[in-house]
Amino acid sequence: FLFVSAVEVKIEVVIPEKERSKEEMSPNGKASPLIYKVNGTARHYHLEEHPIASNPYHNPKDVVEASVCHVKDLENGQMREVDLGCGKALLIKESGEFHAVGHKCPHYGAPLVKGVLSKGRVRCPWHGACFNISTGDIEDFPGFDSLPRFQVRPLFLQQQRKSQNHSMVRALQTQRRTKMMAKCISLSNYNLSNTNVLIIGAGAAGLVCAETLRQEGFSDRIVMCTMDRHLPYDRPKLSKSMDSHPEQITLRPKEFFRTYDIEVLTEMQVAAVDIKNKTAVFKDGFKMEYNKLLVATGNTPKALSCKGKEVENIFNIRTPEDANRVVKLATSKNVVIVGASFLGMEVAAYLTERAHSVSLVELEEVPFKKFFGERVGRAVMKMFESNRVKFYMQTEVSELREQEGKLKEVVLKSGKVLRADVCVVGVGAVPATGFLKQSGINIDSKGFIVVNKMMQTNIPGVFAAGDAVTFPLALRNNKKVNIPHWQMAHMHGRVAALNMLAHGMEISTVPYLWTAMFGKSIRYAGHGEGFDDVVIQGDLDELKFVAFYSKSDEVVAVASMNYDPIVSKVAEVLSAGRTIRKRDVE
Repeated sequence: FLFVSAVEVKIEVVIPEKERSKEEMSPNGKASPLIYKVNGTARHYHLEEHPIASNPYHNPKDVVEASVCHVKDLENGQMREVDLGCGKALLIKESGEFHAVGHKCPHYGAPLVKGVLSKGRVRCPWHGACFNISTGDIEDFPGFDSLPRFQVRPLFLQQQRKSQNHSMVRALQTQRRTKMMAKCISLSNYNLSNTNVLIIGAGAAGLVCAETLRQEGFSDRIVMCTMDRHLPYDRPKLSKSMDSHPEQITLRPKEFFRTYDIEVLTEMQVAAVDIKNKTAVFKDGFKMEYNKLLVATGNTPKALSCKGKEVENIFNIRTPEDANRVVKLATSKNVVIVGASFLGMEVAAYLTERAHSVSLVELEEVPFKKFFGERVGRAVMKMFESNRVKFYMQTEVSELREQEGKLKEVVLKSGKVLRADVCVVGVGAVPATGFLKQSGINIDSKGFIVVNKMMQTNIPGVFAAGDAVTFPLALRNNKKVNIPHWQMAHMHGRVAALNMLAHGMEISTVPYLWTAMFGKSIRYAGHGEGFDDVVIQGDLDELKFVAFYSKSDEVVAVASMNYDPIVSKVAEVLSAGRTIRKRDVE
């Protein structure tokens, strides 16, 4: 998964002469040392809320040597950050062999040394992305890039140097790629109205699908189309970092799409799909034939249906412009947020320091009750109340009142009238699949596209991915589920691409998500729908806890706050197919 130049490093671990015979053979019988070549990149490094430098390897030299540790200092199953002089690497020892890869997760820059090492891969402690320690390849998401990997070779001390108890790291930096992305062959010869692969939607699922095709050597035409005006961007940022401009949250720059011949048609809406003739019909009448189709259109936010819904300054957060506009209008003003959803709560948290007042209206008794349970929900609610957010629970909006066409008041069914200059609506969403109703593609009663484990629909050559689908979740005995979260959309896109190429890959990932509020994050892994008990360890009042969600004595999900890397640990256990019982966590 290599898109920019990376660093090639030889890490040479010093072994005293008397230990040489013990260490010379690896557990699988192959001679050590192992030589690894570069296979990764360091693009898009960020802190959890703020970007950091994209290239962690500064001042490149031909060769860099550094003393790091004695071979005995690292036990099997241990990881350590080592300084290369030009940057850091993550040194890992597993099954008697040493590996070295980039030390930060390419998604938001989490320190991988604090993550979870298990069976040849390391899992990010923040958001659950997984990387192969031998190759650096990304194996689970979120994120789009793999880790740089470095050569590792034991360096044996000569007899006269026995007394030197350290390891030498020899770093050789190159500009080499070991896995090239394909490009489109003879793009100029193609008919504009014909493509081999058409991807409807340019979110995480669509982009990962396109990139995976190129990574696997696919060299025919790929076209992505989106109703958005922007290239694919980091959508979760819209509610977590609302003043981010489009260019700040773009997942790939324009040059990337040009380099790898991935065409993106912006502000283009598909109105219908003709399955028989393999043609997509756009709203403006344009038609495009395809060979393979991916539908990754996501969802459409629900609007309020009350009186006054057409009043100005009522927003669904769908685009960077929406988020930016809300921040501008909310500054020193009164904000009402309808819906204690992930989006609603994140927006409330973001606006508290900017707005004069923030009020949140919710039909349930406690925020996140169905997702995190009542006790965790109340702890989160208490945190919000201590940050000046006023809750109006077990009620809903009956009317939106205006003055000179702009929002002035929000009237609740309880009779309460709230002053409001801006209203943000976060009451859920519906799948954006209306254009498929007459297509013959199988859609369920709620509008979700039904796919199998390979992300295939009932129509040959037509795949679907992301928020708009239901798919069999291996974790829950292949129950058909809809999981509208960022990590899952990435994996859907990858699985769809591989099966367009007839790889026969089935999805088996463990769902992983997070929410960020007031500088704190809740991590979550698994699928807790229908949980009947919650076991909580830690202190809810201090917001340092882990919650295990069980159904019929089996732990089906976990959530934590200030308890890293417990969620990643549980995700690894579940990913291995192991069952966690309630008694194991009580």
